[in-house]
Amino acid sequence: MTVAQEVSTRDLAELVETAKIERVIYDYAYYLDMNLPDELAALFTEDCYVAYGPGFGAEGRRAYRETLDGIGTFFTATSHHVSNVAVTFADDMTSASVRSVLYAWHRYTREGKADGYFFGQYHDEFVRDDQHGWRFSRRELRSSGVVDFHVKKQIPIGRA
Repeated sequence: MTVAQEVSTRDLAELVETAKIERVIYDYAYYLDMNLPDELAALFTEDCYVAYGPGFGAEGRRAYRETLDGIGTFFTATSHHVSNVAVTFADDMTSASVRSVLYAWHRYTREGKADGYFFGQYHDEFVRDDQHGWRFSRRELRSSGVVDFHVKKQIPIGRA
C-alpha cells in the first residue's frame, strides 16, 4: 500500500480547511497592518469575543470594530508575522481550535516613543458556515514577552 492510498477523505478535507483558516489568520495580519478596520472586523462572528490583554478587548463584532477606531492615528506602521499554525477540528468540521505564534512590530505616531515589539501566541476558536466560510468566534492574545509595547498588562502564555 502506498502513502497516497492511506490518506483518507477526512485527511484531505482537513488540509483544505486548514489552508482556509490560515488564510483568515493571514488576512487578519494584513488588514491590521494596512489599517483596514472594516475588513478586519468582518473576519469575526457577530457574537465574537476578543481579548488582547486583561480588560482590553471586546464582546461582539460591533464592540470589536469600535476598538479599532484609533489604529490609524496610534500607529504610523505595524508588521504582524504569524506562523506555526496548529488546527484541531471538531468532529463535524464546523468549528476548530487554533494556536499560532506571533511576532509584531509597532511604530507609534507619538514622537520620541520607541518602537514596540510583541512576542507571543494567538489562541483562537473558529466557526464555519456556508455563507461566510471560516471566521473568528474567539481570539485571545497571550504574551511571552514585550519590548516598549503600548499594552502594559498581558495575558501570559502560561508555561509549565
